Formats: sequence, C-alpha cells, structure tokens
Amino acid sequence: IRELTSRRHSMKMSDRLRRLNRYLTGWLGYYQLVDTPSILAQIDAWIRRRLRMIRWKEWKTPSARQKNLVRLGIKKAKAWQWANSRKGYWRVAHSPIMDYALNSEYWKGQGLMSLAERYQTRRWT
Repeated sequence: IRELTSRRHSMKMSDRLRRLNRYLTGWLGYYQLVDTPSILAQIDAWIRRRLRMIRWKEWKTPSARQKNLVRLGIKKAKAWQWANSRKGYWRVAHSPIMDYALNSEYWKGQGLMSLAERYQTRRWT
C-alpha cells in the first residue's frame, strides 16, 4: 500500500485508485476472517491521508491550492490561509481543512473502496 500511494510515482489518480482497489480486494480476501474491524478503519484513514498528501502535492502552487480548496467548499479566507502553509505534505494531509475537504465521501466518489465497509458486507454475507 505504501508503494502504491507513494508521491514519487507520477500517475493519474484514477489509475492509482484502480491499482489500489485491486490490491485491497485481494488483501481483504486473504484477511476476511479476521475479527478486527477497528484496525481496518484505521488502515482506511491512513490510506486516505496518504492520498490527501498526493493531492496536496499535485496542487503545487498556493494559488492552485486555494482554488481547489474553495472548489471543495472551504471558505476563501481559510483556503488562502492553508494554501500558503509551509508545513510538510504529511502534516497538511491531516489538517482539519484537508480532512473536511477531502473526506471519505470525496474518495468514495473518486472510486476508492473502503476496507471497513467491504469487510462488513463480506462478513455478513
């Protein structure tokens, strides 16, 4: 998962999510008998943070960051404040602004599969 969500490899986010979903499906198929849904939820949160980090790096300039944050529903003043942040990618990826703007619903809309949700559906069928 760390390799698939690395910032070093430049690829379209749709391709990255497709490859990640394929890997997670196989991984969950192997571990579907585990009884730790909270661990899967933590892994989901970690994956989303890694993807937010990639998105932040894709929005290279402060103006692009501000424009994209405003497009995702953040107020212009807050977007400007965070767009000009000099914090590192990993730290910004866990900021309240990024958690709100690029939440689990956003990633679900992009096509990311949730391990915890998939575990619940497989567990009860």
